[in-house]
Amino acid sequence: MYLRGRDRSPVIDKSDSQNSMLAAGDKPERRVRADAQRNLDALLEAAKSVFVTAGVGAPVRAIAEQAGVGVGTVYRHFPQRADLIAAVFRREMDACADAAAVFAATQPPFEALASWMQRFTGFIATKRGLASALHSGDPAFDGLIGYFDRRLRPAFRGLFDAAVAAGQIRADVDGDEILGAVASLCMSVYNDGPGHAERMVALLIDGLRHGARAP
Repeated sequence: MYLRGRDRSPVIDKSDSQNSMLAAGDKPERRVRADAQRNLDALLEAAKSVFVTAGVGAPVRAIAEQAGVGVGTVYRHFPQRADLIAAVFRREMDACADAAAVFAATQPPFEALASWMQRFTGFIATKRGLASALHSGDPAFDGLIGYFDRRLRPAFRGLFDAAVAAGQIRADVDGDEILGAVASLCMSVYNDGPGHAERMVALLIDGLRHGARAP
């Protein structure tokens, strides 16, 4: 705003006004986005927890209540149940894959591999009903196998190859077969009580040290 000669009536600079309006509206918009992201994170975390206890067919209302949101919020983000299942699965794959770098940076090669394989065990063993959902033919799941290969296989291979190079596990085994064996153990024993899959995988991991040769 400025004054022109003796005319004391204000003259508004529209560009300044528009900038002020943008600045004023920017923070609420960011706040709305932050709130929406928090709701989405809470929703995915709640879905993960409910799927562990009740399977992927659990009522949507149970997920909404645990997340502290309305049922409408669930359907606004995920119109179909398959969309929610796929989103939870991707989020869990990302977290499991990212853990590999943390273990590699903080533990010796064998311990890092063992820690990650137990982390992977927890990821697989808690997905009750997921296998049947993935093979249901729903197009929402079409990209998950490829996503698994892009995110989890490289994470595992890096740790596995490092342990082999350090002479801490045997070199005459196929890493992909080990990863498949862990998944098979998890899917076949998840009804045998808490911790059973982890114990079986721990035995498998320990067996990898038999015949290891130091470089």
